[in-house]
Amino acid sequence: MKNILILITLVSLLLYGCSSNVQSSSAPENENQRENDYLSNYSSNPQVTDDRSLLEVDQEVSDEKGEATLKAINLVNETYPVGPIELRVKDMKVIHLRPDYSLVDYFHVLTHEEEFNFVKVFIEIENMSEEKVNFAPIAMIETSTGEKMDWEKDIYLEDLNGVIDGNITKKGNIGFIIESSKDLKWIEITTSDVYDKDENILSDSQKIKIDL
Repeated sequence: MKNILILITLVSLLLYGCSSNVQSSSAPENENQRENDYLSNYSSNPQVTDDRSLLEVDQEVSDEKGEATLKAINLVNETYPVGPIELRVKDMKVIHLRPDYSLVDYFHVLTHEEEFNFVKVFIEIENMSEEKVNFAPIAMIETSTGEKMDWEKDIYLEDLNGVIDGNITKKGNIGFIIESSKDLKWIEITTSDVYDKDENILSDSQKIKIDL
């Protein structure tokens, strides 16, 4: 009986050790999942091919909105305070897009090319105050190749500019068609000023440079 008790004790200790190892090895995976959860609860844009699966250069994806190829990527994951606003740039990508024929007219306002390159950033903006403010995360964008575009040329139109209520977070994509992705080294984002409900400036605009 004594030998049996010793055997049971040894087996229990062995099983406990295995269980501890399993729990320990699973922790990093859960942590990585939490780091990538910024794309959760994001609904695919109705005009632009969903790029969420594009994580490696030259990777391709297609859906009913067209075909997209990833040309460059930077998983930025940086936070930039702009007065009461926290602007979080999650990723930046350069994508070659061939829109579906049904969407050609939508893009013809900005380009007459049947396929083109564009640069996009996925952002979150959080109003840390309790008061409404007015803010545009990207009022202007400039590339290292000398192209300049303002917010009116955004192809995503995901309602990220304008009034944001207190303690509210918005997230989504903003993207701009560019002439070429060749030799593109960086983009520089200029935010708008932050205004209160009476149109008083709470904080000046900021410039944010993101390397590729």
